[in-house]
Amino acid sequence: MPNTTLPSVRFVRLGPAVFEALLAGDLATARTLTGVALSDWFLSDEVDWLWRMRLLQIAADPSAEDWVVRAAVTVPDGVAVGTGGFHGPPDAAGVVEMGYATDPAFRRRGYARAMVAALLDWAAAEPLAITVRATISPDNEASLATIAGYGFVHVGEQQDEQDDTEYLYERPTRSTG
Repeated sequence: MPNTTLPSVRFVRLGPAVFEALLAGDLATARTLTGVALSDWFLSDEVDWLWRMRLLQIAADPSAEDWVVRAAVTVPDGVAVGTGGFHGPPDAAGVVEMGYATDPAFRRRGYARAMVAALLDWAAAEPLAITVRATISPDNEASLATIAGYGFVHVGEQQDEQDDTEYLYERPTRSTG
């Protein structure tokens, strides 16, 4: 989605040592390891489940570390505004599922759209990634609006243990035309 008014973000790798520091409530170590001034939100209940889940995932499949959640940092000023990444490496069909979250202090400023644009660029640069998937609760109007205009097509529904019904949206990683 070409939109020059979007802020710009880059993703900074977190990884197991950072996840462990965050779970221990050690924001200073997490900041030192990333070189980014992570906010207190990175210690919140809103995201600590994610650190636990990704630690287990990386322990089971070390290759997942290259794909999973990273800090979303503004360019050029380097402010951590949220997280973005994929749920893991591409599956056998080349599908990668994206995920992103915005620190509440930075919501409604275009950062989620900037994260989606950066995730799509990331996926397009990965030869094994063929399709990007987004799963969104039908009542999550903000996320539905965030992906609008990026070429996602509603392809079905699934039941999620935590989120109940989710809509499935997909788009190719690269243009086919």
